[in-house]
Amino acid sequence: MDTIQLAAQGGPEVLTPTELPTPEPGDGQVLVRISAVGVNFVEIYQRSGLYPVQLPLVPGSEGAGVVEAVGPGVTEPKIGDRVVSTNLAGAYAQFALAPAHRAVRVPDGVTDEQAAAVLLQGMTAHYLLYDSYPVKAGDTVLVHAAAGAWVCCSPSSPPASARG
Repeated sequence: MDTIQLAAQGGPEVLTPTELPTPEPGDGQVLVRISAVGVNFVEIYQRSGLYPVQLPLVPGSEGAGVVEAVGPGVTEPKIGDRVVSTNLAGAYAQFALAPAHRAVRVPDGVTDEQAAAVLLQGMTAHYLLYDSYPVKAGDTVLVHAAAGAWVCCSPSSPPASARG
C-alpha cells in the first residue's frame, strides 16, 4: 500500500512516499480504506521532534473511509460501512487499522472530508463549550483562530444565547 512515512525529524521534506504491506486487522480491529485524513498539530509536533516518536512512523491518527476487513470478535462496524476514527494507526496511508469500538459510522449527507476534519476538533469544541466551561446566555465566546474547531465555535453555532 502507498503511505507517507516519517523516517527522520525535520521539515515537511522528511515526509516521504513509501510502499508498505497492507496491515491485517487483529482482535477488535477494523481495516479502513482511507479516503480523507484530518491533519492536526500533533503530526507537526511528531515530525519536528517536539513530540518524540519511534521512527520510522506513518503519521496520522484521524481519518475517514470504508471498512474493508474486520478482525476476530468484531460485529460492528461491518465491511462496507463508511466510518471515521480518531484512533487510527497510520492514517497517512491507503489503509489503516482502528479499534472497532472507536470507528464511528459517517451519516449520509456528511462527506468523508467533513467527517475527518471535524470529529476530533468538534469533540474538543464541544468539551470546551459545554463541559470545561459551560457557556450560558450572555457569555461572550472568543474564537481566536479560524482552524479546526472554528466550524463548531463559529458565530452561527455558539451555545444558546451566547455572543460569538
